[in-house]
Amino acid sequence: MATLNIDGLVRLTQELVQLPSVYAPEKGRSEAGAAELVAKVMRGFGWAVEVDEVAPGRPNVIATVEGGLPGPTLLFEGHTDVVTEGSPESWSFPPFIGDKVDGNIRGRGSADMKSGLAAMIFAVAALAGGGPFPGRVVVAALVDEEGLMTGVKHFVARGRAQGIDAAIVCEPEGGEVCAVQKGALRLRVDAQGKMAHGAMPDKGRNPVPALHDMVSFAASEQRRLQGLFGDYPLLGQVWVTPTVFLAGDPLQMNVIPATAWVAFDVRTVPGVDHDDLVARTEQEAARLSVVHGVTVTVTVVDDRPPTETPRDAPIVRAIVEAHEEVTGAAPPFGGVPGTTDGTILARDGGLPVVVYGPGGKWIAHQADEHVAVDDLVTCAKVYLSAARRFLGGGADGR
Repeated sequence: MATLNIDGLVRLTQELVQLPSVYAPEKGRSEAGAAELVAKVMRGFGWAVEVDEVAPGRPNVIATVEGGLPGPTLLFEGHTDVVTEGSPESWSFPPFIGDKVDGNIRGRGSADMKSGLAAMIFAVAALAGGGPFPGRVVVAALVDEEGLMTGVKHFVARGRAQGIDAAIVCEPEGGEVCAVQKGALRLRVDAQGKMAHGAMPDKGRNPVPALHDMVSFAASEQRRLQGLFGDYPLLGQVWVTPTVFLAGDPLQMNVIPATAWVAFDVRTVPGVDHDDLVARTEQEAARLSVVHGVTVTVTVVDDRPPTETPRDAPIVRAIVEAHEEVTGAAPPFGGVPGTTDGTILARDGGLPVVVYGPGGKWIAHQADEHVAVDDLVTCAKVYLSAARRFLGGGADGR
């Protein structure tokens, strides 16, 4: 039976962190370099690799590893993009250094989620190196999870989820098995009025009061939904948060603007009907259009549903049993407070999804991001054991 290549695992994580795969075309940055490295490593294992460009410089990398025996299909999924490092002055070390200090790999993306990518790749390599196994494994390193999730949407739209029986999303969860995750609904509300002098408001149509009332409506919707769903287990409450409000020119405070807009970041729990919430928002926009004499419109920027996989689902049981085998202790269950590509895999791909991976649950997107090497190795071992269990080979692969 092949063993996990720990040196290769650590080295790949470091090399991925050293590639600044922030999507920032104005700086010449994208996921391309990280995708190229992932594809090179996969090909080095003899896998058939497909590089599927979602947009220029933004390729999904997908490999299918055949076990040679009848059985189900398991997907390991991660993303190659990272968020911006922000101000380098806020870091105590260079943001993309990718070094190893005091048992930690340091740098942007070390936890979210270059370590998860490396762990899933080397776990599948150890599985395949052990000889024939039941079924097959799809290994997918996708783009744009930190943006509009175009990578996973493209993956599903191209039919890649067909024939897959379950997915492990390798995001950092601090040792928790997350079978439930919040949904996200991003709304933009625009108001079109008529420009006028601030001294003559009766000569214009001010869009700002309409959006003020829309913010009040959002607060009332948050209270309504929190009353309906309460403190959802492992996820907490529904939030309807205004995050952007743009109107007018700060240098011309004496001018009533013609246009204004506000953005809402809505975080939902299972049971919340996104379509109903959008419809209620559109109805309020229509009402405020009449009240204020302006045109208020609602745009759905992104829609990611909450997901919940039963704890007795085979993929969840496989992760739980594998964690117990590797660590000697039962894992805690948790919930994903944000969203992952798993929301799209579940809704549009119809897959049962569990989120589990190396890195602290709350370290993502912060300065001085890091991942413990011990955590990285543990998760890779758990992935290997979970794959054997889910695919039907048992803990020892036989």
